[in-house]
Amino acid sequence: MPFFSVKVSSEYTENERLDKYIASLPNGMNRSKLKSGITEILINGKKSKISQKVKANDQIDIQWEDNIPDNIDPENIPLDIIYEDENVTVVNKKQGMVTHPACGNWNGTLVNALLYHWGRESIAQLKEGTDAQIMERRRPGIVHRLDKETSGIIITAKNRDSEEWLQKQFKDRLLQKEYICICTGKPKERSGDLRTQIIRDPKNRHRFKAVIDTDEGKFARTIYHVISTYGNYSLIRVRIKTGRTHQIRVHMKYLGCPILGDSVYNSVDKQFPQASLMLHSYETKIRLPGESKYTCFRTKTPLRFLKVQKKLKNKFPKE
Repeated sequence: MPFFSVKVSSEYTENERLDKYIASLPNGMNRSKLKSGITEILINGKKSKISQKVKANDQIDIQWEDNIPDNIDPENIPLDIIYEDENVTVVNKKQGMVTHPACGNWNGTLVNALLYHWGRESIAQLKEGTDAQIMERRRPGIVHRLDKETSGIIITAKNRDSEEWLQKQFKDRLLQKEYICICTGKPKERSGDLRTQIIRDPKNRHRFKAVIDTDEGKFARTIYHVISTYGNYSLIRVRIKTGRTHQIRVHMKYLGCPILGDSVYNSVDKQFPQASLMLHSYETKIRLPGESKYTCFRTKTPLRFLKVQKKLKNKFPKE
């Protein structure tokens, strides 16, 4: 994914928007590319918009994507559907499936599969417009997401009214999402309530890190409970109160128990060198459109978890 960095001169005295400033540089980007292909803008490490004014000594980091397709097409990809009615489709997303099209993953996503399942036509992609307009075309019906290697429950909206209904619950934190994960290491406490800020790791921009005693980044809260331990491994149930990027993975790392198979926040494990990310969205409680009571959706424990657990039970006593 292309990446552009520049530091504003200490002698800069203008009062320009970021997009105008970048476009004016000899090696800058035109405003059309900034609007259509941008994925992230950081000014002095903080997420910003193209309309932000720049000032002397600002450090600007921009990430964008090239070759945006003209259309997002329906694809006949099998889905594990847990529940469906006229308003929503609840899917048990398989590991390895990207939620919605983005740089490097323009097909084979959950959105492509849903368009086919719903009998929809291809969706033309905007190359110009506001960030919200561009992204809305890429993720129809998507109100939340899971990382590519995280499996489990995703609820999607089949119409605009349902999308707004569900989005409000996520925004106001009126739902309950519970995960299970297998981690390397054992927490000092069997249960805990983690409350930190999450910032981008200054040493590796593809990672995030949990920090305290600062107002930088975004607040994140994760409640965990250890179900069982086997040697130096733990099966942990996690409930998230916020929905930050990589939140559970970052908080388990912060706890000293990174998730098994996590190639970003953990090293390769000698006992399970082939392990993929052992994180699964197990349960979601949410009010369906028009309903006053909560509906609970659950999935079975994934096969990859059962295989690891079997090996752990044979090798270590359960604690």
